Amino acid sequence: MQSYAEALVDALYDSLAADARVSLIGSYVLGLGPQRHLMDRVRKDFRDRIDDPPTSEAGAAATGIGAAMAGMRPFVDLGTGSFSYLAWSQLTNEAPVSYYMSGGKIPVPVTFHLLHGVRGGGAAQHSHSPQSMLCNVPGLEIAAPSTAADVYGLVRTAFMSSNPTVIVSHAKLLPIATPAADPKRPIPFGHADIKRRGRDITIVASSLMVHLSLAAAETLAREGIEAEVVDVRTLAPLDETTILESVGRTGRLVVVDECPLRCGFASEVSASVVEQGFDLLKAPIRRVTRAQVPVPYSPPLEAALTPDAEKIAAAARKVME
Repeated sequence: MQSYAEALVDALYDSLAADARVSLIGSYVLGLGPQRHLMDRVRKDFRDRIDDPPTSEAGAAATGIGAAMAGMRPFVDLGTGSFSYLAWSQLTNEAPVSYYMSGGKIPVPVTFHLLHGVRGGGAAQHSHSPQSMLCNVPGLEIAAPSTAADVYGLVRTAFMSSNPTVIVSHAKLLPIATPAADPKRPIPFGHADIKRRGRDITIVASSLMVHLSLAAAETLAREGIEAEVVDVRTLAPLDETTILESVGRTGRLVVVDECPLRCGFASEVSASVVEQGFDLLKAPIRRVTRAQVPVPYSPPLEAALTPDAEKIAAAARKVME
């Protein structure tokens, strides 16, 4: 077993060891929590390829993009997901379009990392999950791992990709231990993983929501409802085939996403299934998402608007009716 944080650090360490073009811009990838010491060995062994810049997300992102254009493969840590908005022009209007606008002459193999999600007391300015908005940007690859094995494999793939990639890690995932990658190898983007097999209903999720969906599935199983949990792993590219095949087996769908409801990832998955597999459905789709309001500081209010296992189970029961 290995924690998400340990696997992420292993992926960074192994990528730095494997390719001299890899560098880190910002080494506080695990934030300021109890896991931060795990990065010490990376700083010790690769100090010449690590730079901790002043707090300027736009400047760090621009530096990473320029380095990637010059042939390097930088990893840019943007910290809390909400801080990515300060680098929005670089994330949406520079890195993703350079290859196209240069006629294929300037690839941008940069990886951005951010800690997203409702973390507990983060309030309105430290609780964002910007991946749904980033899904609206052509040219970006977006990964949202949920386990130690997946974050290791997806980070290794990001460093080998010629495209700009955003990896979103939920802040609450860092201490969660799951089986380590064995063998340690890259995981191709665009390949979802069925984390639990079931015959009655499909639950599609990513990041921390996968663990909540698995907990909901256990509750439903005690009630005689067998839920299949599909972890998309990457939002762009999206493995629609695996989702549709699962819905074809179960006939029912719940999509779980911590992004807000409107124009979110859950809406995209739901629309794709309706467009391509409406005849597979036995019941209307239900979405379980964050409420369309700013995240409050109050813990009870925060809990009221955030997806959890019981809300997912309740949505599944409604679909089963």
